[in-house]
Amino acid sequence: MKKLVLASFLLTIPLLAVCQNGEKFVNDLLSKMTLDEKIGQLNQYTSDGAATGKITVDAEKEKQIREGKVGSMLNVMGVDKTRALQEVAIQSRLHIPLLFGLDVIHGLRTTFPIPLAEAASWDMWLMEKSARIAATEASAYGIHWTFAPMVDIARDPRWGRVMEGAGEDTYFGCLAARARVKGFQGAGLGNTDAIMACAKHFAAYGAAVGGRDYNSVDMSLRQLNETYLPPFRAAVESGVATLMNSFNDINGIPATANSYILRDKLKKEWNFKGFVVSDWGSIGEMIPHGYAKDSYDAAKKAILAGSDMDMESRCYRDNLKQLVADGRVPVSFIDDAVKRILLKKYELGLFKDPFRFCNEQRQQQQTNNADNRKAAREIGEKSVVLLENKPVNGKPLLPLSKKNMTLALIGPFAKATVENHGFWSVAFPDDAQRIVSLYDGIALQLDKSSTLLYTKGCNVKDEDTSNFGAAVDLANKADVVILSLGEAPDMSGEAKSRSSIRLPGVQEDLLKRVCATGKPVILLISAGRPLVFNWAADNVPAILYTWWLGTEAGNSIADVLFGEYNPAGKLPMSFPRTEGQIPIYYNHYSTGRPAKNDDDKNYVSAYIDLQNSPRYAFGYGLSYTSFDIANLKLSSDKLKIKGDKLKVTVDVKNTGNYDGEEVVQLYVRDLVGSVVRPVRELKGFQKIFLKKGEMRNVEFTLSPDDLKFYNNDLQHINESGEYDLFVGNSSQAALKGHFELTE
Repeated sequence: MKKLVLASFLLTIPLLAVCQNGEKFVNDLLSKMTLDEKIGQLNQYTSDGAATGKITVDAEKEKQIREGKVGSMLNVMGVDKTRALQEVAIQSRLHIPLLFGLDVIHGLRTTFPIPLAEAASWDMWLMEKSARIAATEASAYGIHWTFAPMVDIARDPRWGRVMEGAGEDTYFGCLAARARVKGFQGAGLGNTDAIMACAKHFAAYGAAVGGRDYNSVDMSLRQLNETYLPPFRAAVESGVATLMNSFNDINGIPATANSYILRDKLKKEWNFKGFVVSDWGSIGEMIPHGYAKDSYDAAKKAILAGSDMDMESRCYRDNLKQLVADGRVPVSFIDDAVKRILLKKYELGLFKDPFRFCNEQRQQQQTNNADNRKAAREIGEKSVVLLENKPVNGKPLLPLSKKNMTLALIGPFAKATVENHGFWSVAFPDDAQRIVSLYDGIALQLDKSSTLLYTKGCNVKDEDTSNFGAAVDLANKADVVILSLGEAPDMSGEAKSRSSIRLPGVQEDLLKRVCATGKPVILLISAGRPLVFNWAADNVPAILYTWWLGTEAGNSIADVLFGEYNPAGKLPMSFPRTEGQIPIYYNHYSTGRPAKNDDDKNYVSAYIDLQNSPRYAFGYGLSYTSFDIANLKLSSDKLKIKGDKLKVTVDVKNTGNYDGEEVVQLYVRDLVGSVVRPVRELKGFQKIFLKKGEMRNVEFTLSPDDLKFYNNDLQHINESGEYDLFVGNSSQAALKGHFELTE
C-alpha cells in the first residue's frame, strides 16, 4: 500500500517541476479544489492520545483526512506516527499533505529553561540557540510547526503564562521575539531542521484583567500599539510563518474576530504573508463570550476578521459551506486563508516530499544528543539570578567550596527530576532517569572530603509539618544548608493563575525553622513566575532564583553554587513586595503627584502601608564579583531628528575577586511629550565579560528612531524635546546624563 500511495502522489511531481514559484503552484492547486477541500485545509484536529504515546485517531477523523478535509494535526509526534497519518492524507484526491504541530515551547527531547528563565540570561544569542536546537530535535521527530514563541508583554505575575514569555518590557520583548523566530526557522523554511514558528497570543493577552487566564483586556489603542503589538511586528519582520489568536477580547471584541488587529494591522499594515491559527477552540468560545450567537455566527465573524485556521472548534468545518451558500461569506475570504496555508506547506517542501521530515536516522541522532545537553546546561547556568549574597562570618556565602564541607540539602525539589522540566514540556517515558536532579548535580561536583545530607522537609502544597524535626536535626549537622523551595511546575502555565503568589503550603515555615538553627542558609527558589518571599529576602543570606531549568537543571545549579559559573542573570520582570502592588513594572507613567521616594506617602501616589518600589527591580541581578560603572559621556548634548546618532559611553571595571559578566543597561526618559511618557524606557544593553581587575569602555548608539512613540492620533513619531539618560546594571540605574532631541 505504501508504494502504491507514494506512486500515486509522485504523479503530481511534474506539476511542481513546471511551477516557477510557490505562488503559481498554489494558485494552480487552489483552482482544482472543491469548496469542501478548501474548508478542510482550515480545519485542525488533535490526536486523541499523548503526543509521545500511541497514535489514536478515530475512524471518522481518519476518513476526513483521507477525503482531504483536514489541513493539520496536533499532538502527533515521531516519524512512524507522522508518516502513518501522512500516508492517509496523500490518499486524498489532490494529495495535499498534513501539517503536524506541537507545543515545543522550550525544547523537545532536550528541555531548556522555561522561556521567562531564558529571558533572565539577557543573552539573545543563547535564546536563539535553544530555539534552534529545539527545532532541530522537533523536525527530526516529524514536527513541522511549533506554537512558540509567546511574545506577550506580561506585567502581572499572577498570570500563569508569564512563564512562556520574555517579561514586562517591549524593547526587550521585541529582541526576544526576533531571536526565537530566527532560532525556530533557522536558515529558512524548506530546510529539514527548520520548523514554522508561531508568535502568540495575538494580542494583548498578557494584560488580562486581574492576571486571570482567558479574561478580558481593556486598554487604549495607543497603549495597544505602543506596548503590546511591537513584539508581534518584530516577529513578522523576522519572517515568522504563523500567528495564533489570543483568548481574550480587546475592548469588547474577541481577538479571534478582531479585524483591527488581524486585517488592519497584521495583514494590511504589516503585510503579513503567513497564516493565523485560532487558539484551541477560540472560535467557538466567542459564543460564551457573548459575541457570537452560535457556531454559524462565530465561523462567519472569525473568517471575515482574518482567522485562517480553526484549531479544534469545528466551527469552520460545520458552517463555512453553508455561510457561502447563504451569501454571508464570499469564497474569496476562504481562498485567501487556504492559499496562506498551502504556501507554507509548499515552503516546507511537503508537496515535493511529504515524508521529508520522517527520517528515522535523524530522529535517532537527536534522541540523546550530548551536544544539545551541553547547551542546555550552559543556558541553565546563565538563566539563574543571584538575588542575595550577604556576608556570613565576614564574607559572602556564595560560591561554596567543594572540599571539607558537610552540606544539608532540604526541600521538596531537592531530588526532583521531571519537575525540572517545568510547564509546557514534552513528556518522554524515560524522563525520570535522564533529567538531572539538584541532589545528583551537587553530588557529582562535591569532593570526596565532603558529605551531602538530604531530607525532604515538607511537600510542596500541603500543611504536613511532620518532617520538620528531621530537617532541623539535619541542618544542625551541616556547615551550610541548601533549601530548595518554590511552586510546583503545574502551578504556572496555562490556566494556572494564582491570587496569592507566595510560597505554597508550609514551605516558609520550614525555612524559618531551619534558619532558627543559626546555620548559614542558601535558598533556591524554583518557580515559573515572580513570587513574593519577603521574610526570606530579609533574613536569608543567599538566594538564587532558579526557575525551572530543564533537563540539565541539577548540573546548571551546581555549577552556580560552586562557582564553576559566576551568575550574571538579570530579572526580566519586576518582583513585587505583595500582591497589592500588582501590576508593577518599571516603565510606568508619572502622575501629577509622584512620590519622591519610598518614604514619601503624604498626598502623593503611594500606598500608606507599603513602599512603592518593587522588592527586586527589572534588570536586577547580582554577581560573585562587583562591577563599577562610571564616566558616563555623551557625544553631544543634542540629537537631530533627521539622520543623527548619539554615542553614549561608560567605563565598566570588574572590581571584585572573580571573573564575571555584567549586563550594562541604557534607559531614557522623555521629560515632556504630547502624551505622558514612561519614567524610564530600556533602549539598549550589552552583556560583557571582564576578568577581575579588567576595565572596558562600553558604547551605545541612540538614534531618533529609538525615541519614537505613538501620539494620541496613533501616529508613530518623534517630538523634539529634552531627555534624561541613565546607565547602570538595573532599571534603577544611577548614572545620569541629559540631551535634547532637535529638528
